[in-house]
Amino acid sequence: MIASPTLHTERLLLRPFSESDAEQFFISCHNPNLGNNAGWKPHETFEESLIILQTVFIGQENVWAITLKDTQHLIGSIGLVPDPKRENPQTRMLGYWIDESHWEHGYATEATQAVLQYGFEELKLQLISANCYPHNERSQKVLKKNGFIYEGILHQAEQIYNGQIYDHLCYYLLA
Repeated sequence: MIASPTLHTERLLLRPFSESDAEQFFISCHNPNLGNNAGWKPHETFEESLIILQTVFIGQENVWAITLKDTQHLIGSIGLVPDPKRENPQTRMLGYWIDESHWEHGYATEATQAVLQYGFEELKLQLISANCYPHNERSQKVLKKNGFIYEGILHQAEQIYNGQIYDHLCYYLLA
């Protein structure tokens, strides 16, 4: 396990996940509106969320919990993970989610700016990619606000938990 550094923005603290995030993580990930925009099945039980938190989020390099700076309340996640579509070690793929109760407040944009700066300045990445579903207009808006360039559609890119197949809208940003 490699601990990611804590990143600060005006309103947010981006820090590594911990088991103490489990309750709020479950509350967020239980919401079908969140999972359907990210392609994962809404969490059905606290125990399911705890296992996912332990295996996918805690201790993962360059994966952060997005928390409100003033309350430390968990409102989402953001990360720079290997891009499965690119075999270049100087690239990473941006992924994020924000709890629905915190949509439309600019938190995803603010967190993205901090992570992009970290990725290009500290990790010395040459390119950061991002993908979203065509129906996820909020994510498209965040990517465009952060200067990402639309690369195209990867047709029938992913089959999600319920059998539906979605295209990916592909974006990139160069250093």
